[in-house]
Amino acid sequence: MADVNRGDRPLSPHLQVYRPQLTAITSILTRITGNALIVAVLLVVWWLLAAATSAEYYATANAVLTSWIGDIVLSLSVLGVWYHYLAGLRHLYFDAGHGLDIPTAEKLGWGMIIGSVVLTIITLLIV
Repeated sequence: MADVNRGDRPLSPHLQVYRPQLTAITSILTRITGNALIVAVLLVVWWLLAAATSAEYYATANAVLTSWIGDIVLSLSVLGVWYHYLAGLRHLYFDAGHGLDIPTAEKLGWGMIIGSVVLTIITLLIV
């Protein structure tokens, strides 16, 4: 027979009470930045193909990429490249069997986030 006290049992943790761990967030962000970089590469390839096609078509593509929204997309792409790079280094470190305990994994996660922001600022200031 069905459980008649179903309403008395506690529910499993839901989004309101669950605190996402930093390691899960950094993993999700790695996948998001990887997919976002595909879009950025497509924009740069479009720009290069436009340069090889005609002056008018290049002017259109260049206007898009050098506009304020193009600057934002390319700047966020630099952030994505650095984040994805640091995530790859962390992954290699994990694959070697190091840093798998929770405190070290969280420190490496914060290092990825802070490091990618700092490296992005340095890159944008240099370029």
